[in-house]
Amino acid sequence: MWKWLHQLARPERLYHVCGRFIPWLGILGLACLLIGWVWGFGYAPPDYQQGNSYRIMYIHVPAAIWSMGIYSGMAIAAFIGLVWQMKMSDLAVAAMAPVGAVFTFIALVTGSAWGKPMWGTWWVWDARLTSELVLLFLYLGVIALYNAFDDRRLAGRAAGILVLVGVVNIPIIHYSVQWWNTLHQGSTNMQQTIDPSMRYPLRWAIFGYLFFFITLTLMRLRNLILVQERLRPWVAGLVNKERRG
Repeated sequence: MWKWLHQLARPERLYHVCGRFIPWLGILGLACLLIGWVWGFGYAPPDYQQGNSYRIMYIHVPAAIWSMGIYSGMAIAAFIGLVWQMKMSDLAVAAMAPVGAVFTFIALVTGSAWGKPMWGTWWVWDARLTSELVLLFLYLGVIALYNAFDDRRLAGRAAGILVLVGVVNIPIIHYSVQWWNTLHQGSTNMQQTIDPSMRYPLRWAIFGYLFFFITLTLMRLRNLILVQERLRPWVAGLVNKERRG
């Protein structure tokens, strides 16, 4: 296990491994999203209280779930990078941050659109919404901090520290509906509270977002590796090979 992980710490090895997985993960993500969205938007029955407006959850809920999941993954990568000084971990953080920021933005926008018919307003300074907005600012802060330094090692260290400091916001988002009296609905137990005809397409959408996130992250990671290793012989060989092809 450790030997395999050590192999992935080599930029050239990681670049080629990412390339092998990207097409398959992209196809899986597209298939899951198509199944989830076609089923959810086209065939799931209307909700007895919300009518058809609940269908936005097939976009909102997966984005909200993985906005926190991606940040947690960044925290793990940042911890590895700071403790074991693995450069590829710093690049993983940089690769994940823009994807997480987009997912968080989608969660906020669709949450506001869902809140308008339910609450009568686009936005309230609700604990869940506010903490999710803080998460977006954390993502943007990590992106800005990573790009503020010319020294990539210093940039990775600074961004990693911010990620680890900001991870305290994740349990706040998750438990905000329990800790405070908010307009946002409580955490939903999909096994018991959602009818299977609505639950199954939501699960497909959640997995679709996951595979889509991994695909985009691996694509960004490959680009970051090429930028960082652009002076290495293996990158020059790769460029020459592409030109001949």
